[in-house]
This record gives sequence, C-alpha cells and structure tokens, in this order.
Amino acid sequence: MKSHDRSAAPTAPQAPSSLVPPEYAFSESPAESVVAEVSRRRFLRRAGALSVGASLAGRALDVLAATTAPQTVTLPFANGERELVAYPQRRPLIRLTARPPQLETPFEVFNDGLITPNDAFFVRYHLAGIPTDIDPAKHRIRVGGSVAKPLDISLAALKKDFGAPVELVAVHQCSGNSRGFFEPRVGGGQIANGAMGNARWRGIPLKRILERAGVSASAKQVTFEGLDRPIVPATPEFVKALDLDHAMDGEVMVAFAMNGKDLPMLNGFPVRLVVPGYYGTYWVKHLADINVVDKVFDGFWMATAYRIPDNDCNCVEPGKAPEKTKPIGRFTVRSFVTSHSDGQQVAAGKPMRVRGIAFDGGEGIRDVQFSTDGGQTWQAAKLGNELSKYSFREWMASFTPPQPGEYVLKVRATNRAGVTQPLQSLWNPAGYLRNGVETVRVVAA
Repeated sequence: MKSHDRSAAPTAPQAPSSLVPPEYAFSESPAESVVAEVSRRRFLRRAGALSVGASLAGRALDVLAATTAPQTVTLPFANGERELVAYPQRRPLIRLTARPPQLETPFEVFNDGLITPNDAFFVRYHLAGIPTDIDPAKHRIRVGGSVAKPLDISLAALKKDFGAPVELVAVHQCSGNSRGFFEPRVGGGQIANGAMGNARWRGIPLKRILERAGVSASAKQVTFEGLDRPIVPATPEFVKALDLDHAMDGEVMVAFAMNGKDLPMLNGFPVRLVVPGYYGTYWVKHLADINVVDKVFDGFWMATAYRIPDNDCNCVEPGKAPEKTKPIGRFTVRSFVTSHSDGQQVAAGKPMRVRGIAFDGGEGIRDVQFSTDGGQTWQAAKLGNELSKYSFREWMASFTPPQPGEYVLKVRATNRAGVTQPLQSLWNPAGYLRNGVETVRVVAA
C-alpha cells in the first residue's frame, strides 16, 4: 500500500510512434478540465500564503488577473513569443504552460551572480495535479520496500534525528533545457537556455536515511515519488529511480532548504530530492515516498520517458529514431556568455569585460576558452572560484574591438575528465543534452 492514500499508477501505454519525447505523450493541460482549473485557482489562492504572507500572494494574483495584456518576450527561435508571469513567491518568469506551470528563468538573471535567486528559479512539472496546500507539520516521508525497518519521517525528525544537515551548491537543469534551439526542430516543450539554476541546497544525505531503514542485500534500486498527481486517468504517476549505489553515494540529498530559506512551493516544498550532476527529472519535488526495490524499476518515467540514444555520442542522425536507448543521466559540459546579448552594441577601441558561466555533471571545469572571431582562434579565459564541482563556475575574459564591425563571440569549456564541448550540438529526437558551443554576436561602433 502506498502512502498518502494513493492508488497504483495505471499501466504505461506504449511509446508513441512519432519522435515527440514520450513524456509529452500525455495531455496534462487540457483546457476543458474543470479539475485543472480548480487546481490552478486553489494554487494561486494558497501557495503564496504558505511562506511569504498575503502581500506577496496578492501582488502575484494581481499580475495574473490583470485586465491589460501581460508583458511578453520573444525567444530566439520559431514560435518563441511567451508571456512573462509572476506566480506567488516569483518575480515575472517566462511561462511555457500554465497547467502544469512550466516557467523559464530570463537569461539575464545568470549575469547577476553564480547563485540563482529562489524567486527567479525555473519551474518544471509533469503532472497538472500539483499540491497546493501542504502542512509541513503533517507531511511525512515514507520509506519502505525491501528494508528491515520501514520509516515514517516528519520534517522535524528529518532535521534533528539524522545527524547534522549538509549543504551543497549544485546546478539543477531540466533535461530539455535549450530544446528550442535544436535543428531540425524536435517535439516537446520549446525552451531556451533558462531551464537551469544554481542553488545552495541544505538537507540530509539520502544514505543516512537508507542506512537507518536497513536496505536488504537483494536491493537493486530506490524509487522516489512526490505529491503531484495526474488529472488524466491514463497518465502514469511520476516515479523515478536511482541505482542503489548511486542512492547511497552520500551526495544525493533530501533537501529542505534552498539558498538559506525553506524550499519555495513551486520548487518542491517542504522537501525534495537533490541529485547533484544529474538532470532534473530525478530531482523529485514534494518528496513523500522512498521505496527500495529488488529489481530494476520499469515504470513509464524510467522505461519509456527520459531516455537517450545508447551509443558513444548519445546522438542519432537528425530525423531518425535510436536503435536502443538508456535513461538520461549526468549533465553534458556547458558554457555561456552572460555579460552580453546577441546583437548588443559595444564601443570600438575600448576594452570590454566578457564573463559567463560553465558547468558539467560533477567532474568540475578545468578550463574555458574564449573566441572573438567565430572560433578561428581561441584564448584562455580566467576562471573564478569553484563553489563546488557541481556549481556554475564563473569565467572572465577581456576584449578590445579594434575597429567597427561585427564580432562573433564563442565560449568552450573542458572538464577535468578532458571532455570538451562540441562546436555543434549533437541531435537526438527528445531534444536532450544540448551543449554545442554558444555564439553571441556583438556590433562595435
């Protein structure tokens, strides 16, 4: 019996024959759904009051209920027009969908500092039945399955009965970050580069919890489920799994704080899983169930969705489906220019300071190369301090445009394992893992 009076997930349907990512095979934002509309209204009434009081909730509601048209932005790809919407506990973010809320961080936020503010952090849900009213005093994390001693852990017990909390600065990134830039285009949420963020997470290592429960010798994996629920009966409940040795590595965390504050509701309040270096599909929000299993978990969100080509490049020829796949795992190596935007005007003959960020799946960034001539020549950038091997790392370079004209800036990172970003992004039908060298054009005058 699962906790919180939940029924078993329906049998997962077969993967669709098209190249749309399987996680988009289910419509969880139907306009005709009364349940979805009630859920949205209840969320807007309650979510802001959980931690921040009526004033913030009221302000966000005013934005959403405004009679004038909301501000819009246009992302740099086809059909890129989006609304900027302020939800409770949020500044205006780029909205991809409303039910469930999918919100992207405006890219200029990443030039403000290495830590992404809580109110600017991206939001990604799969199921439209998101929790809207969680009493932290009543919330429980149930640990069961192939263990010697099942556990029922309150938030207070998590904080005081499992040793001193730990902190880790780590990037959280959606699997489909930058999907909108794939060429040829792929199905799924068309996101620019803002479905990522870097935060200081505080919580308890999952290893301590599993050791307290007593994992059986036959255990193979650990599954995780939160409180979000499908509103369409055919949609499988969102359950993810980690191999046992990964779950016990001491780095996977059950987090209750983010940047020194309680988790925001839309980022998993009151507790979420933090899986450093791995894509966000594993970072289960509103964590409620941890289950140790004796076989490889074959639920829809592991066996069908969030899979990548199982070959050396994790890629296929555009337009083709992979022969075999495996679950998505660690981040690819990435870097960005954050100090300048495409088409920005700069002064010819005057020094300019260019900066940005780089990160990977946990090896850590070894060096960053910067080019001002479209990649014909490269120079070493200066690296900033490393907050952790899982964090954004700042890089800096100086450049003086010698004369008026266009200059093509590129940045390329290499991690400590010697893996360097490809000059061109590789293709896969789900639109994952994008990490080709980014380009920013500036015009000197």
